[in-house]
Amino acid sequence: MPSMKKKIHFIGIGGIGMSALARYFLSEDDVVTGSELVKSEITDGLEKAGVLITKKIKDVDLVVYSNAIRDNNSELKKARKLGIKCITYPEALGELTKKYFTIAISGTHGKSTTSAMTALILIKNGLDPTVIIGTKLKEFNDSNFRKGKSNYLVIEADEYKEAFLNYNPDIIVLTNIEADHLDYYKNIDNILNAFEKYTKRLSKGGTIIANKDDSNILRLLKNKKFKSFSLKNKDAKEVSSVLKVPGEYNVSNALAALEVAKTLKIKKLDAIKALSEYHGSWRRFEIFKTKDLIIISDYAHHPTAFLKTLIATREKFKNKKITCIFQPHQYHRTYSFFNEFVNVFRVAPVDQLIISKIYDVAGREDKKSKANVNSAKLAKAVNNPRVVSMEKFEDIKKYVYDNCKKGEVVVVMGAGDIYNLFSDLTKK
Repeated sequence: MPSMKKKIHFIGIGGIGMSALARYFLSEDDVVTGSELVKSEITDGLEKAGVLITKKIKDVDLVVYSNAIRDNNSELKKARKLGIKCITYPEALGELTKKYFTIAISGTHGKSTTSAMTALILIKNGLDPTVIIGTKLKEFNDSNFRKGKSNYLVIEADEYKEAFLNYNPDIIVLTNIEADHLDYYKNIDNILNAFEKYTKRLSKGGTIIANKDDSNILRLLKNKKFKSFSLKNKDAKEVSSVLKVPGEYNVSNALAALEVAKTLKIKKLDAIKALSEYHGSWRRFEIFKTKDLIIISDYAHHPTAFLKTLIATREKFKNKKITCIFQPHQYHRTYSFFNEFVNVFRVAPVDQLIISKIYDVAGREDKKSKANVNSAKLAKAVNNPRVVSMEKFEDIKKYVYDNCKKGEVVVVMGAGDIYNLFSDLTKK
């Protein structure tokens, strides 16, 4: 007898991971509904795929909710009152990892790009993986999900709130480890403790693939057996010569994907050929040319990623004027890394830096951070005329139209709703 269709409701379905998992259940012919506070191109895409966007929970078998959803959420309270099984996104994804040979890409930076590169190597070499990823790929018809026919699953294993402790990986990739999500972890030692627990979830006979250039990773894996990649290895030059996306950090991401390929017995030359055909992904150094400007959209929101992205921009566009519009993501992160942000803003290789209003992350802010930090304070601390604050997107848009000349580069950077500004700028 055919299995019965399940009815699954997602609370916070517009999140990049949540939407990918929703698409997985759609591909299994389940009935999927979901709610989201703000309509977006992600929710638009889900509706086109057959998801009903609604807050009504009716005849539902399972509720999956985002890690950002609080216990007092009205839908979650109703579902629990009705006796419906409710699980978090990491718990739902964790169940999935039990069914597949799971390649889990983890680390503070580079998860999406490394996952995309790994997935494309597997696809182009006939391994036909299922992929749940934190960005959209043209190769997936502008989706963040791909259904494969094999037993391979490629996922991003996010460390926030120890989400990755729900997963059952057969290969763990560690791109880098740095202080982040300090609203949850408080300090780097707690982050390393979480990663230590995560490595213990590796299947028997599984493989850890780690960045040998990262001091925190070496500290973590001091007494463990693992495979490594490094920008100092001979593969780095070969990968660098074929890669179409700029930046040393992308060479490192590609080396991680190459090491996965070797572990899966894919020939090195075949893997490098696949890497040479990678053209980037959504909000990861995504380049758009209007009739006047070169506009780059990037998701970077941590001081390290901010600086590395702009170094890559300067390498690619050596002699062009570069204006960066940066939206700090989360008051708590901005407050915690205030000095680090000021330092990278001072040395960023751009001609103009505009800091927009800080993106308020619902459920993750605290009064102290909100009272003590804003974009004007950041700009003032930098104390350089090329760094200014401009809270409103409309004012920034006007500035770009009035001051940026034909052929110049505008980088629109951040993980919040600044993507809407990128969309507006690219329409003209």
